Amino acid sequence: MAVDAFALVLAMLALGALFARLRLLPGNAADALNMVVLHVCLPAAVLRYVPRLHWDPALAAVVATPWLLALVAIVLVSALARALRFRRDEAAVVLLCVALGNTSFIGYPLVQALLGEDALPHAVVYDQLGTFLLLSTFGLYVVARHAGDAPPDARTMALRMLRFPPLWALAIALVAMPAQPPAWLDAMLQRLADALLPLAMLAVGLALKLKLPRDELAPLAVGLGLKLVAMPLLAFAGVAAIGMASPAREVVVLESGMPAMISAAALAGAHGLAPRLAAALVGYGILLAMATLPAWRWILHAA
Repeated sequence: MAVDAFALVLAMLALGALFARLRLLPGNAADALNMVVLHVCLPAAVLRYVPRLHWDPALAAVVATPWLLALVAIVLVSALARALRFRRDEAAVVLLCVALGNTSFIGYPLVQALLGEDALPHAVVYDQLGTFLLLSTFGLYVVARHAGDAPPDARTMALRMLRFPPLWALAIALVAMPAQPPAWLDAMLQRLADALLPLAMLAVGLALKLKLPRDELAPLAVGLGLKLVAMPLLAFAGVAAIGMASPAREVVVLESGMPAMISAAALAGAHGLAPRLAAALVGYGILLAMATLPAWRWILHAA
C-alpha cells in the first residue's frame, strides 16, 4: 500500500470536512470541485491509463462483476426488505446504494492509494463500463419506479451517457490514443490526473454528512453491511473461482467494496426517497470504508 497516498486521502477528506464545518468555502465548492474532477482530471486519467491496458479475458470479468453484483443486490435487498418490513422508499434507497458504489470519485483515489498506478486502468474499466452504465440505466429505472415518475426511455438514457465527459475520453482512449503519446502530452495528462486524488477527496469531505436516522437504523445497517462486506466478499469468491490474475482481482474486490455512490444517493434524495437514509449510507459508508478497504487489501495479499 502506498502509505503516503492513503495518508493524503485521509488528510484531504478531513480537510474538506473541516472547511465545511468552519464554512471557509462557498456553499457550492464541493459541486465546483466535482465538476473539475469530472470534466478535467477524470478524462485525463482515462486518456493516460486506459491505452496501456493489455486486453485479455480478465477484463470481461472486470466489466461483468458490477452487473452481476447488481443482480445479487436485487435479490438480497428484496428479501431483507420484506423480512424486516422496510418502507418502499427505504428499500429503494438501500437497493441503489448497495448496487451502485462510488467507483470513480472515491474508487480511483483509493485504488491508486492502496494498489498503485498500475491498477488504475482496471478501475476505469470497472467504473465506466460497469457502475456508470448501471447508474444511467438501472439507477434511473429504480428511482422512476419507486418515485412514481415515468420510467426513463432509451433516448433519455442515451443522452445522459453521451453528456458524460469520461465516457468520451474512454472512447478516444480505446480507439485513437496511443499507449506511448508524445512526451509533452503524457506529462500534461499526468499532472491533470495527479490532481484527481486530492480534489476528489476534498470534495467528498466538503459534502460529507453524518445525520443518523434513528428510525431507519435497520435499513442503514443492512445497506452498510451488504455494501462494505457482502459485495466484496462475493467478488472475492468470484475472482478466486475463475483464477483472475493481479491487479485485476484486487481492483474488482476493492471496487466492489466501495461505499455508496454519492450521485445515486443524491438522485434518490432529489426524488424524495428517504433522503436522510441516503445521506447516512454515503457518509457512514465513506468513514467505514477507510477501515474496510485496507482490510480487504490485506486479505487479498494474504490469500
